[in-house]
Parts: sequence; C-alpha cells; structure tokens
Amino acid sequence: MRASLSRLLPPTLARDLPASFVVFLVAMPLCMGIAIASGVPAERGLITGVIGGIVVGFLAGAPLQVSGPAAGLAVIVFEFVRTHGIDALGPVLVAAGAIQLVAGALRVGGWFRAISPAVVHGMLAGIGVLIVLAQIHVLTDALPKASGLDNLVAIPAAFFNFVSGEGNRFGAIVVGLVTIAAMIGWEKVRPVRLKLLPGALVGVVSGTLVAVIGDLAVKRVEVPENILSAVALPGSGDWSRLAEPAMIVMAITLAVVASAESLLSAAAVDRMHDGPRTQYNRELGAQGVGNVLCGLAGGLPMTGVIVRSSANVQAGAATRASTILHGSWILAFLLVLPMVLKLVPTAALAGILVVTGWRLVSPAHARHLLQRYGLATAAIWLVTLVMVVATDLLTGVLIGLALSLVQVVPHLLKGRLRIEGGAAQTVQGGTLQAVPELRLSGSATFLQLPHLNEALERTPEGTPVRLAAQDLHHVDHTCLEMIQEWATRRAKAGARVEVVGGGGGLRHSLAMAAHAAPKD
Repeated sequence: MRASLSRLLPPTLARDLPASFVVFLVAMPLCMGIAIASGVPAERGLITGVIGGIVVGFLAGAPLQVSGPAAGLAVIVFEFVRTHGIDALGPVLVAAGAIQLVAGALRVGGWFRAISPAVVHGMLAGIGVLIVLAQIHVLTDALPKASGLDNLVAIPAAFFNFVSGEGNRFGAIVVGLVTIAAMIGWEKVRPVRLKLLPGALVGVVSGTLVAVIGDLAVKRVEVPENILSAVALPGSGDWSRLAEPAMIVMAITLAVVASAESLLSAAAVDRMHDGPRTQYNRELGAQGVGNVLCGLAGGLPMTGVIVRSSANVQAGAATRASTILHGSWILAFLLVLPMVLKLVPTAALAGILVVTGWRLVSPAHARHLLQRYGLATAAIWLVTLVMVVATDLLTGVLIGLALSLVQVVPHLLKGRLRIEGGAAQTVQGGTLQAVPELRLSGSATFLQLPHLNEALERTPEGTPVRLAAQDLHHVDHTCLEMIQEWATRRAKAGARVEVVGGGGGLRHSLAMAAHAAPKD
C-alpha cells in the first residue's frame, strides 16, 4: 500500500506539504492586516492570497516565490480607495494586470532588474515609514489620515486622546503592544524545534488572547460568513471609469511597482536556494494573470512577497506545490472556520504591520549602500525615501530614477559597455587549461544591465570564469549587485570567478562582488 502511494504522490511532497502549512500560517495574518491597512475589508486580502497561491503558484516563473497582497502597495491602494472609492479598484487592477501580461509577452521582464537598488529600497523604505505612521493610529482603534505627513502631525493628538481615556484606546494599545512584543520576542528566543512557527502568528494569537480573556471592547476584524459572497464582478459603471486619466495613471503605477517588487523579490529568492532560476518574463505574465483575476474577484493587488517566500524556502519547499497548497489551505480555512477570524482585533494586525513597516525601512541596507558604494548612492536612497513620504510614491520613484540617471551620465560619456567573449589560458592543478573569459570595456551601468546579465548567464556552468576589466572605466552598484548574485550561484556549484586587470578601486569593487581575489 505504501509503495503504491509513493508511486502516485510526488517524491517532493514530504517537503512541500509541511512548508505549505508554514507559509499558510505566515500568510493569514499578513493578508488580513495588509487589507485593513489598504482601507478595504479583510476578506479582500484573503481573496488575493488564495489567487496568488493557487493560480499564480501554478503559472509562476519563480516556483518557490509566494504571491499575495503586499505591504508595499498598501499605501497606494489606501489613498486610491479614499479618493476614488473601493468600486473603482477592480477595473484598475484588471488594467494593471493586462499591462503586466503585455510586458511579459514583450519580454521586458529583465529590464525591471535594471532599476537601481537604491531607488527600489528607498521606495520600500518610504512605504515602510508611511505604514508605520498610519498603523500607529490603528493601534489606538482610530482611523489613519489621508497622507503620511498628516499621520505624523496627528500623532500628538492621538497621544492626548489616549491619555485622556477617550473610548477604549487603552485596551487597543495594550493589544497592539502585546502583539509586537510577542512577535519580536518569539523570533529572538524560539527553540530550534519550533523555528518554523512564524512570529506573526504568535503575535496575532497573543494579542487576540489578551482581548478575549480581558473582555476588551476593541475593534475586531469583520469577515462574511461565506467568503464566496465577497466575490463580486465590477459593475458596468465601474468599467467606464477606466477612461479617466487618474485611473490610467493608477493602473500604470500599480503595474510598474508590482512588477518591480515581484521580480526583485524573485531575484532575492533565487539567492536562497539552488533550484531552478526565475524565468522573469513568465513570472511577469503570471503576476498579470493574478492581478486580472484579483480585479475581477474584488481582491487586492498582488506581488511576489519576500517574507512569505523566504518562509517557504526556509521551511524546505522543493517545488511550486508548496505555494499552491498554501493557497488551498487559506481557501479551506475561509470555507470552514471564518468565525475564528472575527475574534482577531484590528489593533493586533496593526501591531504586525508596524513591525513589517519598520523592516521595510531597513536602515541596515542604507548603511550597506553607504559603506559599499559611497555617499552619492546612499543619498539617492534617502531622497527617494523622503520624497515618497512627502509627496507620493510615483513622484518619489521618478525623482530617484532621475538622480540615478544623473549619477551615470558622466560615466556614459566615457563609452557604453562592450562585452567580448573568449578563452584565456590559466594554470589549474599544475596544468595549463583554457577557461571562458569575458572582456569588459567602457562603463557598466544599470542601463546596460540586461545585456551584462545575458552575457554572464551564457557562460558555461561548472567551469571557472575570468572577468577581464583592463578597459573597464566604471561599474555602478546595480551591476555590482547583479554580478554578486551571479557569482554566488556559481560558487555554490563549485565554480570559481577570477577578476583580472582594471584600476585599483574598480578592480577591488568588482572582485568583492565576484567573491574573487583580484589579480594583475
């Protein structure tokens, strides 16, 4: 009997099944919390979690990446829903997904990797600040304001209301603080045997228990008895609004930001495992299908999400079956036990998002940019962050991209990047051998990153590779980060990368990225 089952079931199921349950436990509180932070009912985030797991998991070009509602889009959606209403979100999301589908068909997925990491992480840091500022108010059972600056200015008033005892703000804050403390504390002290139990789940359960045992009159999550009743196609009047300029801008913004976040997350997931590499255009198309379905079903925008994806890899997932199963568990939970979700206080979900928002800010990444690539690159990160908070996300990103372009223009004047392939003679184990060599000349900037990435990926697997930089004048941090990802994968396969030639500082930076000792 056991032998017949082993022939019927995939051999990797023993790894994918437990991993899927871990991701399910991570995803449930995040899906609900991100929905509430977006200004929409919790079930809309759960709908996106189901579609991201089952549909996108099946189609994805990054098999171990998990897709669902993303904290990085919560601020955009909140402002849009506040201004235009929740009914306008569905058609706009369908349009954004269609843009992603076209982009995947046109094979532009690789170009999203060319966005400067300083801009991307500055954008995410700005979003993290906005999430924290908004969720501080939700921690007191109050409603967040319209903008980040408004939320910042309103914090003293929220503190005054808390001190004066208005409403049951004390109970909500206790729930939120217990959630934060339990989440962070568990992640620091959890025993090895329970390392896969997610801190977010521990935090939400702790906050909920405090609210239930203390009989606190705090706001709770509202979900329908039947999740299928929350699925509704947009009305005919909603579709006609797609002709409005604001709707078109929103669709493009969602498509670009969601695509960049998904593909950068996929690149990060690739660094965590030795399995199949991401097919970027297929992944972009899968995200497009997912967002079209989310728009039709009344869900939130989706992206590939790094927190759930890293939990998937760390839990031992081997194939896309883990992602698909996690979406199935969410759906099963909603069909069988929706009443359990009604016990969860919104302040507990706000506590989870305060921690998530702070981790998006990631001061450690700013220090990395400053120490590794200098003050100018770190300044692009900071300016992008400040402008996202002070104006809006699209303006902040455009300013960051403009500054990145200004940074590389002087180097482009010295010549575009040229790559020549060949072979070089080197001594291996006392014998003379020919190894593949890439001769780089000109300036390597983010504008040529897809070209450089294609050349690196064409080099034979399992053999040493030489990077000859005698005629290379400049390499920016975007290309260096990509070279580091490529060299890390080769090192895991036992292949050595050697850097030869080039000026002192440039050669050192290139060698550090390639994990190689620079040679003359």
